[in-house]
Amino acid sequence: MPPLSLYIHIPWCIKKCPYCDFNSHAIKTDTPEARYIDALLLDLAADLQRYAITRPIHSIFIGGGTPSLFSPESLNRLLRGVEQQVTLADNIEITLEANPGTFESQKFAEYRALGINRLSIGVQTFNEALLKKLGRVHSSSEAQRAAEIAHQAGFDNFNIDLMFGLPDDHFDSLNDVNSAISLQPTHISFYQLTMEPNTYFHKFPPQLPNDDHIFSMQQRCQQQLATHGYSQYEISAYSQTGRQCQHNLNYWRFGDYLGIGAGAHGKISNYLPESVIRSFKAKSPEQYLQSPQNNGGSEIVAHSELPLEFIMNNLRLKQGFTMENYQANTGLAIHSLEPALSGCLKQGLIIQQNDHYRCSEQGWNFLDSILGKFIPTG
Repeated sequence: MPPLSLYIHIPWCIKKCPYCDFNSHAIKTDTPEARYIDALLLDLAADLQRYAITRPIHSIFIGGGTPSLFSPESLNRLLRGVEQQVTLADNIEITLEANPGTFESQKFAEYRALGINRLSIGVQTFNEALLKKLGRVHSSSEAQRAAEIAHQAGFDNFNIDLMFGLPDDHFDSLNDVNSAISLQPTHISFYQLTMEPNTYFHKFPPQLPNDDHIFSMQQRCQQQLATHGYSQYEISAYSQTGRQCQHNLNYWRFGDYLGIGAGAHGKISNYLPESVIRSFKAKSPEQYLQSPQNNGGSEIVAHSELPLEFIMNNLRLKQGFTMENYQANTGLAIHSLEPALSGCLKQGLIIQQNDHYRCSEQGWNFLDSILGKFIPTG
């Protein structure tokens, strides 16, 4: 069986950002922390029984929303409750997403004492005007202070989220990249602002720079990241040596993960290839709280769709995949990738180096075109 991770979704945030398409809800009243922790633990117990899980958990990611709105006491009860139900692997990575506006020295020191050993800080930009355009509730100085508090609290492993292609023709994202590097994170996520459906920006799109300008800026920033020791290992992820996000790597390698919480998704391999299951939970926090063990559903991934599912994830990684990995994670024979794989090799979109198949530089820029070739027909 593939490695197993746990994703925990906490759906509340201070304010819904206009570009955000995640299942997040602005706080209107007091957050029901105690009830939600109870619900998460019931949800986990139900999934463990439903899928007959006995494997250890290799990583935990607490995402949102803004999980750092929850108190250390609540997260302590959550993590101790998880420990009572599952086996945690040695050296487990436990990540907490955090908004810079929620950082307090004592609070984050307590988070670290709970066993949380990695943070993902949602900065997006250090430019004050653009922070306001993006609907962020923190300031540039709060973003810098958040990184300082992370270091002081003992987090020697944390990520900074940055966006490029922001609504300002004259803004140079290299300034953001340099600001982030100066704060000495181990990991930087650097991704383009997109207009996602069902967001305010999709309905009322801001004026964005042209594609040539965005691409040029992206290339210069990527070079700067590489110069300072941040290697790109995934489409939007850059890390210092040995500091890749293990939880996200498991996603991209088509590993398994339980997803608990309102709107959470999971993927579990019970039997390969007959029973690869995608699960989902109710999006509405109110509905989820009513019956966390029963809200949501699941579906089995058809054999014909497994090649695309695998390729769609693994080709996000710079190193690509091996045939051994493909067979181990799908249970399918190598020929199930044909004729699409041979076609991509002939066109130079995918290259083979030793036993790895990965995108060429051309393929990296036309990943959607590659994926289209693996869509099942008939």
